Amino acid sequence: MASTRICMAALGSLGSGCRPGRYYKSAGVAARPGPRQEGNARGSLMRPRPCRLAAPTPRHEGARPGRRAMARPELRTVSVTAALSLLLLLLLLSVAAMDVASAATAPLKFGINYGQIANNLPHPTQVSGLLRSLNVNRVKLYDADPAVLTAFAGTGVEFIVSNEDLRNLSDARSARAWVAQHVQPFLPATRITCIIVGNEVLSGQDTAAMQSLLPAMQAVYQAVQGLGLAEQVNVSTAHSVNVLATSYPPSSGAFREDLGQYIQPILNFHAEVGSPFLINAYPFFAYKASPGSVSLPYVLFEPNPGVVDPNTNLTYDNMLYAQIDAVYAAMKAMGHTDITVRISETGWPSKGDADEVGATVANAAAYNGNLMKRIAMGQGTPLKPDVPVDVFVFALFNEDMKPGPTSERNYGLFYPNGTPVYNLGFNRASFSPTPTDSSASSSKPAAAIAFLMAVVVLLAGFFL
Repeated sequence: MASTRICMAALGSLGSGCRPGRYYKSAGVAARPGPRQEGNARGSLMRPRPCRLAAPTPRHEGARPGRRAMARPELRTVSVTAALSLLLLLLLLSVAAMDVASAATAPLKFGINYGQIANNLPHPTQVSGLLRSLNVNRVKLYDADPAVLTAFAGTGVEFIVSNEDLRNLSDARSARAWVAQHVQPFLPATRITCIIVGNEVLSGQDTAAMQSLLPAMQAVYQAVQGLGLAEQVNVSTAHSVNVLATSYPPSSGAFREDLGQYIQPILNFHAEVGSPFLINAYPFFAYKASPGSVSLPYVLFEPNPGVVDPNTNLTYDNMLYAQIDAVYAAMKAMGHTDITVRISETGWPSKGDADEVGATVANAAAYNGNLMKRIAMGQGTPLKPDVPVDVFVFALFNEDMKPGPTSERNYGLFYPNGTPVYNLGFNRASFSPTPTDSSASSSKPAAAIAFLMAVVVLLAGFFL
C-alpha cells in the first residue's frame, strides 16, 4: 500500500515459510517366519512322533494324543498372514485418519497484516483468541505494540514488527536501545522473527529517508547481533512493486534506474545477512487503473488462458506470480540470485469509491480465497516452482480511520466485531481465547500409534 498506510499484511512469514501440518509415519513390523516342519519354537509341534499303537486313530502327523488335529501348516500360514495383514491395514487406516485430523488443525500457511488505524478494534487478547481459532500463526505489525506482543505470549504465533523512524534508527546507539526495549523483552515468550525497517521508502519522494534506509537497516541488524538475537530475528524492509520500471514480461523485470544507487547495496545487505526481499504487491491497482485491458480472471486467480513470457515460454495464469518473478529477474540483473522474494502485503478491497473499479465483496472473496487455496497447495511461481509462495494478506480488520479513498478502509477479512466480511471458510472464527496445549495434542497421535503397534506385535506373537 502507499506509504501513508501504516499496517497489516496476511500471507507468509519472513523467517520461514509457511508451516506444514504434522505427518506421522507408521513404524514397520517385521513379519516372523511361518510354521516350520521342524524346530518350531513351541516345542517342535510339527515334528513327527513315533506311533505306539498298532492301529492309531487317523490324525495329522505331529498332533499330540488326546487333542484335535492341528490345521495343515500351509492353512495355518495363510490364516496368520491374513490376520496380520488385517491388523496392519487397521493400523495404517488409523494413522491416515490421524493425518487427516492433524491436517485439519494445522496452521494455515499464510500470514496476516494486523493494522490498528481504527477506533473500534477489539483488545489484543481478543484478537489472539480470534487468530488461534483460525489457526493463523504468522502476524505482521506496523509497529512493535507491547500490548499485542504481550497478548500473544506463549501462543507460538510468529511476529514481524516494524519501525519507520529511519533517522533515529540510523544511529547505532538509538537502534540498539529500540531493539532492547521493543524486541528483546518479549523473547522468547512471543516469537519475533523479523524487524522491518521503513515501509515503501524507495517509492516515495523523501530523498533523506531513502539515504537513511540502508544505514538504519544495518544499525538495527548490528543491534540484533550485539544483543545475541541474530539466530531468532532477521532484518529487512518492505518495498512497493512500483520500485520496478518493467514487470512485463516477467523475465524482463528491472528496477527503476533512479533507484539503483539505493537498491544495489540493499540487495548486497540481504545476501550478506540472509534476509528476504519483501514486496507489497496489489494486482487490484493494475485492474483499477485499466479495467478494459487487464483481465479480471487473470488478477483474481480464476480460470483464464494465461500469458506466455516469450523469453522463457513460461505461462502465467495470474498477475501476482508474474510480479514475483519480475522481481527475481530484476535482482538477477543486479547480480543476485541468492535472495528470496516474499510478499509482505497483498489483498483486495471489498468496497471502494465510484471510480475504484473492481472493489467489491465478490472480487475480494475471489482474490483472497483463490490465493489461499494456492498457498495451501505449496505452489511456487512458474520461474521458481519448487519455492512455495510466501504471503502476508492485507488485512485482518477494516480500519475506519485510515486516510485516502474508501478502499483503504475496506481491505479487512473481518469487521472489528469479529464478523467475516465475506465467506472464506472462517466459520470457526471466535473472539474467545482457546489456548491449546500443543505438546499434549501432538502426543495423542503418537501414543495411539504406539498402542496399535503393541497390539499388532502381541497378536503376531500369539498367532505365530
